Amino acid sequence: MDRVRTRGWQGDLPQNSDEARSRILDAAIRCVNRYGAQKTTLADVAGELGVTRQTVYRYFPTVNDVLAAVAAAGAEDFLDRMATNLGHVTTPQDAITETIMYCLRVLPDEPAIGLLVRAGETEFFTREATTANAIALGASMLRRLSVDWEGAGYDEAAMAGLAELVMRIWLSFLQYPTHPARTDDELRDFLRTWVCPLTFTSTR
Repeated sequence: MDRVRTRGWQGDLPQNSDEARSRILDAAIRCVNRYGAQKTTLADVAGELGVTRQTVYRYFPTVNDVLAAVAAAGAEDFLDRMATNLGHVTTPQDAITETIMYCLRVLPDEPAIGLLVRAGETEFFTREATTANAIALGASMLRRLSVDWEGAGYDEAAMAGLAELVMRIWLSFLQYPTHPARTDDELRDFLRTWVCPLTFTSTR
């Protein structure tokens, strides 16, 4: 059995390090929902659990590490909901367009995964949204849709490249929206005109 600190935890000690980490993550999710991402600190998480900050440091050295873990915890639920909402999408071009549209509309308000793109946390989300894990998440978003990616010429490497492009595009639109703002239909037309032809020409 992994050793954990024997003080705190409100009298209910975790059985091992995996359980300790899981409980810290659960506490972090509650803190984020209560205080918001910008105001959540490691001290808040420690207080929620009845442990010292040093205990939390053992598993999550910085608050950004905690937020990244909170975001990852919400990824699967987000992907399931996205696949349901975009169940009508069957072509690669529509998949690219509608995935970007969906992320722009939904991600900033997500209580967990939206931490990666929450306005006001520029340094955190611009760094995290283009990491290998985030790109893998983007590829998972695209694969959840009812699209024949292989038939369109996308192998695993190409899917990773396409996912990175999609992530960078919606991140750019999120950070630097157009003025005056485009309507949804106008943005769809823009993406289909300038993004989709480029991506699909490059794979042939």
